[in-house]
Amino acid sequence: MPRPRLLANGTSPRVRLIQLAGIVALLLAITAPVASAYPVDPNWSPPTTVYIPETGHTIDGLFLDLWRTGGGALSFGNPITPEITEDEGQIVQYYQYARFEYWPQGDADGNYVTLGKIGSELGPPLLVRRFASRGTAKALGDMAVARAWQPLSASDATRIGTTELSYRYVAETKHGVWGGFRAFWEATGEAAYLGNPLSEEYVANGVSYQIFERGKLRWREGEDIAMTPAGETLAARYDLSMAPLPQGDVPLYDEALFVPPKAIPALDGAPPAPGGGRAVVISLSQQALWAYEDGVVIRSTYVSTGKEKFRTPAGFFTVNSKVPEQDMAGVIGGESYNVPKVPDVLYFTNRGHAIHGTYWHENFGAPMSHGCINLPMDVADWMYEWAPLGMAVVIVE
Repeated sequence: MPRPRLLANGTSPRVRLIQLAGIVALLLAITAPVASAYPVDPNWSPPTTVYIPETGHTIDGLFLDLWRTGGGALSFGNPITPEITEDEGQIVQYYQYARFEYWPQGDADGNYVTLGKIGSELGPPLLVRRFASRGTAKALGDMAVARAWQPLSASDATRIGTTELSYRYVAETKHGVWGGFRAFWEATGEAAYLGNPLSEEYVANGVSYQIFERGKLRWREGEDIAMTPAGETLAARYDLSMAPLPQGDVPLYDEALFVPPKAIPALDGAPPAPGGGRAVVISLSQQALWAYEDGVVIRSTYVSTGKEKFRTPAGFFTVNSKVPEQDMAGVIGGESYNVPKVPDVLYFTNRGHAIHGTYWHENFGAPMSHGCINLPMDVADWMYEWAPLGMAVVIVE
């Protein structure tokens, strides 16, 4: 049995880590939208289909959920074919490094959306003995690849492990990983992402390769370990069209499309105007603020007032001082705080209560403070310029 080849003279090459948060759950179930920390527009919904201009194809529905949550183009590459319905009823789509599969009735393991096990389809080369015996470079290379696919026994793996200490045998597929490929495989979730190894590491034309159930790794001296375009290889082998398609009215992919817009408090929920001129009214129960000018609401926003132990006082107040930026520190009710560079501070009591900008959280619509009124940064910037000294601040329950 050939002795596995060390990567980089016995050292592991740098590993390009792939973001795989939530991928295991996605392979088993539909992913629900992530809840926002602040109130969002109830009429908003994210797109269900996006267009990827780099390859000229769309990603839709559950495949889009898997692609986004599993790391996007870095993990799977971009789509290179449209969705294809196969003979058994499953829907597949090829990506540069992978194949996504949707099984309407569930696959053999009960999953509905999965990463296809494309590694076995890459297959070892077929050796024709009369050509292999000639000793051509291609024939010798094919023989090396074919040997790499041969399963190892546990005793073989033990023998290898005595000289290559990083070697890890995977009994499920009777192959092992070691060195840089092992580091990459373990860092990216092991079987959850790439699946288990289907071959040993082998070398072809000066490049090291290893095939796994769901993909193929490569490494060349001086380069990072990377996925090979196994999806492209199979799409070409199966004569599938990879020609770009027109965008139509599908939006271009941008992760900003999936960020829920902040809701604006309803105008019909605004308390009565406190009189003429400029004024603000804050509702503690609604965690909302309305800015009035001559009795008309000109802006509204969700805010964060004091937590239960530090309730913001209700009543009628006025802005008594303005500070463009201030470090805030102290102890209130046994809790210490130290927040540097608080922006756009409008004090309205002599006990330190203020309306100010807030960069340390986005949970507007819920009590969060030690008694102050936390504003989103853009609203605070506007209000600091708009609010005059002496402006009425009305806080209602």
